[in-house]
Amino acid sequence: MSPHCSFLFFFVFFLTSVSSRILPGISVTTTSILNVADSIHGTKYTSSFGLNQQEEQTHSPSSFSLQLHSRVSVRGTEHSDYKSRTLARLNRDTARVKSLITRLDLAINNISKADLKPDTTMYTTTEEEDIEAPLISGTTQGSGEYFTRVGIGNPAREVYMVLDTGSDVNWLQCTPCADCYHQTEPIFEPSSSSSYEPLSCDTPQCNALEVSECRNATCLYEVSYGDGSYTVGDFATETLTIGSTLVQNVAVGCGHSNEGLFVGAAGLLGLGGGLLALPSQLNTTSFSYCLVDRDSDSASTVEFGTSLPPDAVVAPLLRNHQLDTFYYLGLTGISVGGELLQIPQSSFEMDESGSGGIIIDSGTAVTRLQTGIYNSLRDSFLKGTSDLEKAAGVAMFDTCYNLSAKTTIEVPTVAFHFPGGKMLALPAKNYMIPVDSVGTFCLAFAPTASSLAIIGNVQQQGTRVTFDLANSLIGFSSNKC
Repeated sequence: MSPHCSFLFFFVFFLTSVSSRILPGISVTTTSILNVADSIHGTKYTSSFGLNQQEEQTHSPSSFSLQLHSRVSVRGTEHSDYKSRTLARLNRDTARVKSLITRLDLAINNISKADLKPDTTMYTTTEEEDIEAPLISGTTQGSGEYFTRVGIGNPAREVYMVLDTGSDVNWLQCTPCADCYHQTEPIFEPSSSSSYEPLSCDTPQCNALEVSECRNATCLYEVSYGDGSYTVGDFATETLTIGSTLVQNVAVGCGHSNEGLFVGAAGLLGLGGGLLALPSQLNTTSFSYCLVDRDSDSASTVEFGTSLPPDAVVAPLLRNHQLDTFYYLGLTGISVGGELLQIPQSSFEMDESGSGGIIIDSGTAVTRLQTGIYNSLRDSFLKGTSDLEKAAGVAMFDTCYNLSAKTTIEVPTVAFHFPGGKMLALPAKNYMIPVDSVGTFCLAFAPTASSLAIIGNVQQQGTRVTFDLANSLIGFSSNKC
């Protein structure tokens, strides 16, 4: 080969190598502005609302719409400073991720929760019947981060419930209460509702439970979480009031023994992909939510039966044949500062066993990436922030900065990439977050040793996420709260 041809070959190879890293044919802002002053100001917010005081502020035009509130706006904060609040959040988040990974591992290995033999204690119902429930307490690990207010029973009693895309079974605490956590509102009394109806053991709803038991021909349920939290009680149908709409015969757990999860709320509404989850029971083909800022007292909505907005960034919605609860995302890559990370697309894919892949979850706060992917993202981000003063790591965050002397900064844009050249660029405040009130900010991603990756709610804030169940699509619409 002549020197001229060798040079030409090298030049073409060089261009090919560069184009594999620089995003071809996609208009992307390589840097984003973070308003440091505004973010620090938000850390000094103290909620003046409590469970009893806060009321719905607006009426949505959609009858299948619920108000959505952050944890701090509903419960207030029990922490004296923002760093303590952050550390508590991260502890809850670690427990949350553990529970999701444990559940998936059990499904992949074909281990039913009914096969497990945990340490148990006995509680007694009014009929003096014994039901087993795990003894281990998860009181400090409650992971509810977003709440809604819904009417239960007839006449309807309004209560706060946690909304969770990682769960299927809807449940709330009920009297008689053998072992219940503290909730600010009175515990629900089934006897006061004319629409409460226990389910028999041979019903499809009872058969759809992962763990159930039959006593006196009625169905008992148990849902346990990987952090040690659980709920056990009667499985029944009840009327829910969603917005202005009455929905009859919704299967709900009436928990008489509940420990550790979602302290302050009455229970949980599952938005997962299973048969018992609320979307399935409503027979809706789509739903959407927009997560307000975690430190804000503002409200948004979760809406059922909504269509994909025309300007949405659309990605494939995938399902795991081993576990139908989770919503998997068809992710093809991640870019930092306009350059795709050098990671094979297969790293984001689920294999035939159901292992791997990436889910989108409302209850997980911080996005988890497999260690190798996270290291690549972090190293690229560090290169683009070499001018910023570094700070010591905080909890799961190993990339932190001292921004106390800054008002605004410029950081590399982090973006998710989907099939067909679609891209979702994240606002800087969705990945550079304050961990205290004095100017320490950290990159809000974390590594995981698990094969399962998770897009958390910090990265989703301020974006309406639409689950088009009929067409297996997920849409992301910025600033549509």
